[in-house]
Amino acid sequence: MSTASINDILISALRSGASDVHITVGIPPKMRVNGKLMTLAGFERLLPEDTQRMGLEIMNERQKEILSRRGQFDMAYAIPGTGRFRVNLFRQRGSIAIVLRVVAGQVPSAKSLGIPDSVIDLYQHPRGLVLVTGPTGSGKSTTLASIIDLINNNLEQHILTLEDPIEFTYRHHLSIVNQREIGIDSDSYADALRSALREDPDVILVGEMRDLETISTAITAAETGHLVFSTLHTIGAASTVDRIIDVFPPHQQQQIRFQLANVLDAVISQQLLPSINGRERVAAFEVLHVNGAVRN
Repeated sequence: MSTASINDILISALRSGASDVHITVGIPPKMRVNGKLMTLAGFERLLPEDTQRMGLEIMNERQKEILSRRGQFDMAYAIPGTGRFRVNLFRQRGSIAIVLRVVAGQVPSAKSLGIPDSVIDLYQHPRGLVLVTGPTGSGKSTTLASIIDLINNNLEQHILTLEDPIEFTYRHHLSIVNQREIGIDSDSYADALRSALREDPDVILVGEMRDLETISTAITAAETGHLVFSTLHTIGAASTVDRIIDVFPPHQQQQIRFQLANVLDAVISQQLLPSINGRERVAAFEVLHVNGAVRN
């Protein structure tokens, strides 16, 4: 039986430059560094009681109840002064498994991420729908956070973020920033987005457009004069429009195509690729700016 705490594992992983940490029964803790999965040195093989204890270390009573009822649960976790993590706990073969994604302590600047100037300039747009797409772990949330931070520091706006869970946290600067966590502050993205239209926002960040209702309401929000940012798990900017339209039943697709043509501002598709030295990964961007030709 392991005596290590989950904090011991996370601190060791952070020192090794990990982006993700895997805690599951039958093996020592694993971490992902520059896209490669490897074993964390110095830790024993984990037993069911180990992963159970580690899960209980980071959950409150409400979260324990949700995990018991649903079998999986998303949350955020922080070690003060050390790091912040996006967490997914789930049951597998009767035991608890935990996957944690490292979230940067501070929002990285757009320049440091290598975001193109044409994307950075989007923060000044008064309205429209901006989508960041890419596979899981490609840095979509970080890209959006850097743009939200630009708005917060340069414009007097009301920014409303809807996230599951909240990853980056913001202080009020020139803008007001209100952050709502799905499952805690609202039952669903669709509910939170409908409510957002009555909360006088200038900018709305939707963590992920998961279903027809959320997509439809996000488009409506952009139509009514808001700047809306969100993410989709698509690869390639061009395929994103088709993916959105295909979510809707055939009799609605022509109307959605027309609405998208009017509100879609840009699609930013990104992937993380190995750097030349092979020791890190860098973001590669494909940007579709919606002009007259694209709208047609």
